Amino acid sequence: MKVYSPDREWPEHYKAVIEELRKITDPVTGGDILDSGVVAGLEVTEDTLKIWLRFESHAEYNIIGESPIAYSKIIGDIMERFALVKFQNVYVYDLKNNPVGVFENKKGYTADDISTERV
Repeated sequence: MKVYSPDREWPEHYKAVIEELRKITDPVTGGDILDSGVVAGLEVTEDTLKIWLRFESHAEYNIIGESPIAYSKIIGDIMERFALVKFQNVYVYDLKNNPVGVFENKKGYTADDISTERV
C-alpha cells in the first residue's frame, strides 16, 4: 500500500485513479474524498485496485451516527467508478485492513455486459 499524500510523486498508472477519486464527494465535508482525508492509501496494479479508507468499522458504531452512511456512499461511489469499468478487482478496506467493499470479476464480464441500454 502507498500512503496517500497530495504532494507525493505518483507513478503514472496511479495518476488516473487519483484524478477519478477527486470526483468522489465526501458527504460529510462536501469536498472530494482526497482533500477531506478519507483516503488513507491505495495500491494500483494492471487489473486490481485496493483503497484504504481512514475509518474503522465496528458493528456497534455502524448502527449509530451518520458517518457509516457517508462511508457507505463513498464505498458505493468507488465501486461504481472503478469496478468492471476500469479494474477487474476492486477492494476497499478500513484502517484495520478489514474488507468493507469487494468486487471480483471471476466470470470475466465486461462493461458492455452491464450496459443500461439493453431492454
